[in-house]
Order: sequence, then structure tokens, then C-alpha cells
Amino acid sequence: MILTKENDSSFEIAGPAGALETRFAAATTNGVLAPSQYVVIICHPHPLHGGTMDNKVVTTLMRTYRDLGVNVVSFNFRGVGASDGEYDHAVGEVDDLLAVANWVGAQLPQSKLLLAGFSFGSSVAAQACYRLKDVQHLLLVAPPVERYPYDQAGRFPCSVCVVQGDKDERVNASGVYAWIQALDSPAELVCYPDAGHFFHGGLSQMKKDLSDILPSQLKNL
Repeated sequence: MILTKENDSSFEIAGPAGALETRFAAATTNGVLAPSQYVVIICHPHPLHGGTMDNKVVTTLMRTYRDLGVNVVSFNFRGVGASDGEYDHAVGEVDDLLAVANWVGAQLPQSKLLLAGFSFGSSVAAQACYRLKDVQHLLLVAPPVERYPYDQAGRFPCSVCVVQGDKDERVNASGVYAWIQALDSPAELVCYPDAGHFFHGGLSQMKKDLSDILPSQLKNL
């Protein structure tokens, strides 16, 4: 499978538990970032609670990066959609992401790697950033920091942006804010006072805000 701008449907790549259903969205050529300079892999929310790469937050992130000029890869964790295997408590799912990242590296070797994740998927992305070489940026949306691993000794190996809603019914927002305050490495925080976990009614605003924030962060890498 060679990535081209025509590839916008699902396909399968080899993962540690079998095939992984994967999707590629090519960067727009009129975005503020140079096409093919970056590629982002986006991780979806909890597989046992309906999380898939078709989740609305995930697809909003996909469109945000794509329209900025970033190539986008999303995929279904093991046991989700057409992906083989079974749920593995954010352990095997990290291995899934590593397999996708290695495949992406072979396809787009000149592109800088970015990781993003929503809810459960944000922990998978955070854990993987320590095991991959040269991850440039990490975007964590509604991270359940009190339930899954994230930082190591208060530090990340790359730039971090965190998006959180104050009215999140599944993640303790105050816990997220306290965690960010305790980090020894910088993390930019984007808060939404009226947003719940799925940012209903606020996804367009999130796309607009991230479209303003991400280019300045990425250009400083």
C-alpha cells in the first residue's frame, strides 16, 4: 500500500494481533503548513464504549490536521471494526499504534511524526511517544489522566497540547488541570468552560481554535 492523495478509504495493514483497519487522509495543498512536512496518527476513544476511528472528535481532528496541510492516518485498535484481536487495556493498543507508526515511517520517511488521541486514545498516544523515535508533537483531548499512564516523571519528550472541557462527565477536569500544573515540561492548555466529554456543539470551535494554535506550535519544532 503506497499512500497517495487518492487514498481516502479504509485498508488493512499488519499489526501485532492481526490486521489493523487503517485510513489515510492526504494533506490539503493550500493549508498553512507545507504538505508532507508532517504526518499525524490519531487514536480513537475506548473500544469497549463504542470508540472507533469514526468518532466525531477523531474525525474533527482529522479534518483539522488535513486542512492545515498535515497528512493524517487514523486506525481502529485491535478488536474494533475490521481490526483483528481483542481489547487489551491500553497495553496491546500501544503496540498497535507502534505498528502503525512504523508502517507510516516506511511510507513517509521524510515527514515529521505527530501523535494525537481522544480520551482513552490520548493515553495510548502518550505512552507511545516514549517508545517512538522523534515524535515532534502530542495532542491530548480529554485525557483521563487518573485512570491511565501518561507522563514519565512529569516530563514528555515532545511538545504537548491538552484540550479539556470543564463539564466533562467522564474525565475529572480538575484532575487534568492539576496534572498539567505538576508537569515539569511545558504543556499548552485549551479549555472549554461549557464542554462535556464529547464536545457536543463545540467541535467547529475546537477545529477553529486548533487551526490557530497548532501551526505556531509546529513551526517552532
